[in-house]
Amino acid sequence: MSTDRVRDTLTGLFSIPSDRPFVDDLAHGILRQSDDDPMELARFRILLPTRRACRSLREAFLRIGGGAPRLLPRMIPIGDVDEDDLILEIEGSIGGGPDAPDIPPAIGTLRRQLILTELVRQRDPDSSPDQCALLARELARLMDQVATERLDFAGLQSLAGEQYAEHWQKVLRFLEIVTENWPSILAEEGAIDPADRRNRLLEVQAALWRERPPDTPVIAAGSTGSIPATADLLAVVASLPKGAVVLPGLDRTLDATAWAALNEGHPQSGLGRLLVRLGVERDDVADWPAPADAAPRRQARAELLSSALKPPAAIVQAVTNDGIAADALDGVTRIECPEPAKEAEVIALAMRETLETPARTAALVTPDRDLARRVAAELRRWNIAIDDSAGQPLGQTEPGAFVRLTAALLTGDFGPVELLSTLKHPLAAGGRAVAEFRRLARLLEMAALRGPRPAPGWEGLKRALTPGHDTLSRWIDELTAMTRPLTNLATERAVSLKALVRAHVNVVEALATDETSPGAANLWAGDAGEALALFFAELGENHDMLEAIRPREYAPLLDTLMQGRVVRPRFGRHPRLNIWGPLEARLQHADVLILGGLNEGTWPSEPDPGPWMSRPMMNDFGLPPPERRIGLSAHDFTQAFAAPNVLLTRAARAEGAPTVANRWLQRLEVQVSDSPLAKAFAPDTRYLALADALDRPATGDTIEPAEPSPRPRVADRPRRLSVTRIETWLRDPYAIYARYILNLKPIDPIDAEPTAAERGTLIHMAVERFVADTLETWPDNPYQRLIEIGRDVFAPHLDRLGVRTFWWPRFERIAAWFVENEVSRRANGMMPLAVEAKGAITVGDDFTLTGTADRIDRLVTGRLAVVDYKTGQPPGKREVETGLAPQLPLEAAMIRAGGFPDLPDPPPAVERLDYWQLSGGREVAKMTDVSSNDAEALAERALQELTGWVRRFDDEEMPYRSRRWPKRQEPDGDYDHLARVREWAGGDDDGGDGE
Repeated sequence: MSTDRVRDTLTGLFSIPSDRPFVDDLAHGILRQSDDDPMELARFRILLPTRRACRSLREAFLRIGGGAPRLLPRMIPIGDVDEDDLILEIEGSIGGGPDAPDIPPAIGTLRRQLILTELVRQRDPDSSPDQCALLARELARLMDQVATERLDFAGLQSLAGEQYAEHWQKVLRFLEIVTENWPSILAEEGAIDPADRRNRLLEVQAALWRERPPDTPVIAAGSTGSIPATADLLAVVASLPKGAVVLPGLDRTLDATAWAALNEGHPQSGLGRLLVRLGVERDDVADWPAPADAAPRRQARAELLSSALKPPAAIVQAVTNDGIAADALDGVTRIECPEPAKEAEVIALAMRETLETPARTAALVTPDRDLARRVAAELRRWNIAIDDSAGQPLGQTEPGAFVRLTAALLTGDFGPVELLSTLKHPLAAGGRAVAEFRRLARLLEMAALRGPRPAPGWEGLKRALTPGHDTLSRWIDELTAMTRPLTNLATERAVSLKALVRAHVNVVEALATDETSPGAANLWAGDAGEALALFFAELGENHDMLEAIRPREYAPLLDTLMQGRVVRPRFGRHPRLNIWGPLEARLQHADVLILGGLNEGTWPSEPDPGPWMSRPMMNDFGLPPPERRIGLSAHDFTQAFAAPNVLLTRAARAEGAPTVANRWLQRLEVQVSDSPLAKAFAPDTRYLALADALDRPATGDTIEPAEPSPRPRVADRPRRLSVTRIETWLRDPYAIYARYILNLKPIDPIDAEPTAAERGTLIHMAVERFVADTLETWPDNPYQRLIEIGRDVFAPHLDRLGVRTFWWPRFERIAAWFVENEVSRRANGMMPLAVEAKGAITVGDDFTLTGTADRIDRLVTGRLAVVDYKTGQPPGKREVETGLAPQLPLEAAMIRAGGFPDLPDPPPAVERLDYWQLSGGREVAKMTDVSSNDAEALAERALQELTGWVRRFDDEEMPYRSRRWPKRQEPDGDYDHLARVREWAGGDDDGGDGE
């Protein structure tokens, strides 16, 4: 190929329309210019925005060649600042050696953040290190932004005028960290900021090519020149004898008025600024030659979008729809989903459908990383593995999560949820077989971590174990020794970051060791493990940048420092499905392109000016307005919208709140609202119907939810129940079935708040012991005696904050009332006969009714009072009279039948049925007689009803139904989920079935 032909056909500015596949057309054009000469093709240098764009261009060359190997041009990602490539290019341009540019290295990202964190701590000693690290990251972002725009922080001094609020003047004083300290720190480091280094590399390259134009073709493609240094390099490339700049999607349909009125949020605003910087007009940009066999262009769709997004200032008359082509929305499908989970399901279905056609490709384009992760998870339904090109946050990877969990051990609290998350993590083995380690973790969960939180630390866990758990106790000793490097530091006032990192690494490696492999081999393996190892290595190298911190501050600091680090798998990507970010998708097309998350605040994101400057200050300082990022997002959207087949998806609600469709969708909807295309742009429901059908059984297999009615054999039905279980049997027979026939016992939740039932148990134990101890001898100081008994009963629980703060003061008030009441009763001749009296009687032929009466008192009349202590709300008279609260009447019936051996024979008649409500609240206590002045009659009727109930359940056809007579406002029962109550119950669950 002749040099003259290269100059004639490649020099200058070009554009590839948005409706053309950018990298494919670019590759075709390059091959055309090289006359398919492999050696000539290898001489081309292609400057592209990102590494992803370089990979896409390589794949395009392979597609065009049918997969045949060929020498490819040199591709350099200038947007990602691949320093190695640029340095080689620069040195190659000047021959290397002593003429090589003297550009200092860039300071490491983590090192810079740690240095800035310490500077912020010195300015604000009251802030925690993790808060300072967050501010340091924002400072670094501001520094890069200032360097990118080629500004000088010295200009901040002019912004301290009185026209700005005092708040902003304080911010400016805070920014003295950068203006006064940072230049000298960089000088000591012998380094410069990364953005500054990128600028210098690009500037040197531009200067070298301007002075000595290369004798090989240079093409800069796909960049909009949003970085000034990049724009300058593009200008040089465009002027080279063998240079060309290929712009993505320059809009030629906008009239001159609209082009002159471009605002920051318009899709063409970035290209408009670039053309101004290059000193050329839009008409000076030529079309990049399309392949000879190129498919017809979809100009109608591009024209529709261009018209819809026309700058408001350029709209001088009402928009008419007469000129909209009938095929403008061919290939466009709009889907509105009820919520994000359904949106992910719909997108996954569309991608799965694409695979039904051989060689057909699909890609999801979205800035919403949560949506991307949801879609990847949904695709696993069909065993499709797909990676999000944006990568996975390091802290959310398997090893990253493990080190974050183990860092929390430094707090010494060992919260049950955090501890179980650590012990059950896939990497946790502690030198044992993984299965054995997991078995011990489950045993520890049941033995000590369910129910109220144990005392802090490993010792607190051991104290929470009941006798007989020797294996768990020895295992806890092993874990104690294994984690000692960290737990020993937890008691220190301040510890260096070096010591913390070293101890932390030792602990995680020890915990990750299994029976066959050392922890280092398990922890640092794979892409995520390598990334984590590099992070810790960098953290260890730069530990001296941060002064000593409190051990409790290490875990949140580690979380903050890991933010922003991602892991991108090198292998395992699906060959025909992709998830791209908007920037990555700019130069790529797929057969089906799905634009997801099209809501305001997501795509585009809210313009954020940052924490440092107000908009007027940014303008005065010279920083671009935040809305400029909206224009870049709009350009990405227009590029993707022009793909052959496009799905536009959004969720109508997110986190329970309505969302707003993004501005581009709204403008398109308005544009076509009065045209025949309005129906074509209406939300499509096909994929929603498919998604709904995925988990819905076929019509013939539908089973209507029904109330369970188990009918076990009579021989399997319980023949012995306590008086407290009889009420459960009456109200919810299914609970008796689950507990006594299926033998299912509810387990406590993990890290449960101390419950009212536990409080009632402790108070019961204290007052019962007090009454039993004083049956014969009344102490000189009864209140002090009751408090001593209470301390002894509460002692195992007083290290729990809730018990010490709330329960104990309530007990002290109850103790004062109880002693005063007891003195009064005994002075009036009412004496306790029995405490915690246990008894039993036979009902019917062989059913045993058991019971334990809290206390039975002899009244002045010689009759008895049956007393039950309640710390919660006791049953009312109405419930007792109707038989729905039969506990005290049945205890009275047991007394009448001689069921309590501690009472005289024959026992006296029962006169009262008393509930003592011991709440310790505003009303400390309350005594209520629910006997309705006829305790004997209530006892007789309760026994008769129980006899009939026993007889009914001795019939095998009698089912154990759920929630027969539930209490009003009763929380879910222990077995309601097994009975699937929420599936079949309707209305208020306070009525019975009328049996």
